[in-house]
Amino acid sequence: MTMIDLTLAVLVLLITPGPTNTLLFLAGAERGWRSALRLIPAELAGYLVMVVPLALVGVAVLHDAPRARALVAIAAGLWVAWLAIKLWLPQTGRRGGQRVSTALVFTTTMLNPKTLIFGLVLLPSPDALGPHLVLFSTLVVAVATGWAGFGAWLGGVSGGEAGAMLWIRRGASVWLSVVSLTLLAKGLGA
Repeated sequence: MTMIDLTLAVLVLLITPGPTNTLLFLAGAERGWRSALRLIPAELAGYLVMVVPLALVGVAVLHDAPRARALVAIAAGLWVAWLAIKLWLPQTGRRGGQRVSTALVFTTTMLNPKTLIFGLVLLPSPDALGPHLVLFSTLVVAVATGWAGFGAWLGGVSGGEAGAMLWIRRGASVWLSVVSLTLLAKGLGA
């Protein structure tokens, strides 16, 4: 795979709406673009914690333990279902509702099924892992910046009104429910 092919493959996968992108979008809508940018290191760390070991030894491990992929899909599906429920429920306590945290972004990214594709399919290359990881990291930051910006724009358009933010959170919740059901179906072999 050439670097151009790798760039396009990684970019398409990163841009695809998923749990981490949904959280960055929501953070942008809730607190603005600049504040949401502070979550990007957590996303990058979550990806690298999973992708690097997968790229180095994952193929061999999953070959010896074929049920591991199903278990990862089920765990990710349950986590995303929990996120969907959390986003749907009314937020109480804090003014403006509960915010997306770095820990939530980190954990969600680690459990993001995209890590399997990055670590097992797109990035493994013993002689080019370093350059591939630099490219990957750059694209993660660029795409995350875009999702946070899109959320900030939509939050700005809505004026940050509580009712509008509730519908943004609920829309994100519905999307995450679809992602969760897809992951659980894959993990359970449906």
